[in-house]
Amino acid sequence: MINEYDKNAPTPTESGTASNDDVISTLNGLIETCKDGQNGFKEAADGVQRSDLKSLFYEFSQQRSHFAGELQTLVQSLGGDPENSGSTLAALHRGWINIKSAVTGQDDEAILNECERGEDSAKDTYKTALQAGLPGNVLEVVQRQFESILSAHDRVRALRNAADTDNNAGDRSSTASTSY
Repeated sequence: MINEYDKNAPTPTESGTASNDDVISTLNGLIETCKDGQNGFKEAADGVQRSDLKSLFYEFSQQRSHFAGELQTLVQSLGGDPENSGSTLAALHRGWINIKSAVTGQDDEAILNECERGEDSAKDTYKTALQAGLPGNVLEVVQRQFESILSAHDRVRALRNAADTDNNAGDRSSTASTSY
């Protein structure tokens, strides 16, 4: 009788929950995303001039390092091998590849643009993960991290918009003063 029950019980994938291997794969993708963000924000912090941005970007870099550690622990608890780094090729797709050129020019607005692009990609990766049928304990961690990423994205976007507004106001005032 127990064998019949087990035989007829839905498999995790049939019940809407991802298989263990799929969960591990999803988490490893998130780890790569976090590692890319960690490295990207650190590079951004090293490249900006403003101390408030340096501090914020270092904070976000540390946050992503913490997120990656949480996810690695989850992967281990599922019996998997956790990802330990981001990948250069995948970083291209995750939006952080242009941070090096922005940092080289030491243009705070360009760096903010690249950070926002990286965060856009992180948001997309997390949204996909949230739809992957993760088990409850994993889903809870991923959801909390996603909310923090949304908050970070919105903060970077607001700073970028403020920098853009400041630069455009400066352009208008210099144009207005030279037109006399």
